Amino acid sequence: MPNTDNNDVIKITLDDLARVKVPQAGTGPILPASPGTRSYGTITDAAGQAPAVAEESGSILLQGWFYLGLSGLLGAVVGWGIAEPAFVDGPGTHRWGNIWLVPIILTLMCLSFGIAESTVERSAKKALLRGVLALPLGVFLGFMFYFVGNLIFNILIGITYDLGARTIHNPAFWIARGLAWASFGAAGGLIYGIVGQSSKKGTYGVIGGMIGAGIGGMVFDPISFLTHGGGMSRAVGFALVGMATGVGMGLVESALKDRWLYVTSGPLAGKQFILYKPRTTVGSKQECDIYLFKDSNILLEHATFELAGARVQVRAAGPVYLGGSAIQSRVLQDNDLLQIGRYSFRYKEKQRA
Repeated sequence: MPNTDNNDVIKITLDDLARVKVPQAGTGPILPASPGTRSYGTITDAAGQAPAVAEESGSILLQGWFYLGLSGLLGAVVGWGIAEPAFVDGPGTHRWGNIWLVPIILTLMCLSFGIAESTVERSAKKALLRGVLALPLGVFLGFMFYFVGNLIFNILIGITYDLGARTIHNPAFWIARGLAWASFGAAGGLIYGIVGQSSKKGTYGVIGGMIGAGIGGMVFDPISFLTHGGGMSRAVGFALVGMATGVGMGLVESALKDRWLYVTSGPLAGKQFILYKPRTTVGSKQECDIYLFKDSNILLEHATFELAGARVQVRAAGPVYLGGSAIQSRVLQDNDLLQIGRYSFRYKEKQRA
């Protein structure tokens, strides 16, 4: 038999629904918890959500080509200033300035490249440690590459002489000097990779350094014509070689990078950290690969980025937010936005065919 109970049909119209009022979250009274009751919060709590951080425009001072170019220029000028007073123009001179001029310039360029990145990151301890390593390496490589450069130069000059180039006003002579001095840039790039503990970084540094130093070497003689020779021409010429070497290193490194973090907010906004190493550490300890300062909420070693084949995985020891939500471990995708304290990072990777 059909059920005859409750035959009335309840009808709800759109007007009825429109009149329903839903209480807003957080507007009702907060009841005290019973003694011994553990509280886990509510779905309206802000826990697990990142505080808003505005994106900032980056500073040119934190661009690799800029600070490496500046450090190469400063190293070359200081080296010239040390040796130039003892340098004597003319063939057959054996003053210590004539012997040590280029090796000293190379040594200080190598030292400058070694500490440049740590200096702009404001890690004095790391800069000191890298400087202690870069200085003796710079002395050794400075003399070694000076010898190699002279050997290449003499061979190329002999070839250009046979081809009819008889004076330094011939462009063939300038090209020969540029090719020989490319070895000077190789020294700076090599030390840049050694102190950065990355063979790939060293490879990019050597390529960029050779390109930059080669260009600087080719314009060295034309500069001497414009400045009428002497100490001033050497100052300008070596300064340009140092700057071109650093700029070349920075541009090549940036062009060949495949996975990196770009800082979009915080004191290092505009800086990019290329992920070379299998494990990159991030934290408030100066020895970390990425040193984050001026934030007491960041742990000594706050997070790590680990390379596993074509993937990059972030592991958090402290609060790390991805797209505004807290994470512990995550494989990153291109254009992911990470936040650690007052710093935000945009993860980028070069698209592969």
